[in-house]
Amino acid sequence: MKSLHNLLLLLTIIGLFSFGTSINDVVAAMKKGDAAGLSRYFDDVVQITMDGKSHAYSRGQAEMILKNFFASRTVKGFTVEHQGSGGETEFCTGLLSTEQQPFRISIFMKMRGERNVIQELWVERKAR
Repeated sequence: MKSLHNLLLLLTIIGLFSFGTSINDVVAAMKKGDAAGLSRYFDDVVQITMDGKSHAYSRGQAEMILKNFFASRTVKGFTVEHQGSGGETEFCTGLLSTEQQPFRISIFMKMRGERNVIQELWVERKAR
């Protein structure tokens, strides 16, 4: 019985660690402007809001949208302004610095099966 308790405790700790790791990986990809790195965490359908327009895209389409976004901007960094989690969700908001203009980025992730996936991504122009 004690070994079962220890096994469940270990699995819980591993699950919590992996849950937090994916948002850190997403932040690291955002800092580099790495659309392919971000796409590894996309759900099958991702809601992207950019320039005031919101659309649901397939994983492949969402990756292309971000590749085009990053190709036309030189990313200088990404600073997390707020991060949190609750239940099976995790979110992050931050400031994406580019040579052209800063952007406020918001990312919403949710557990899907055993994976933590990006379901929504907001990109808003921020005044300099």
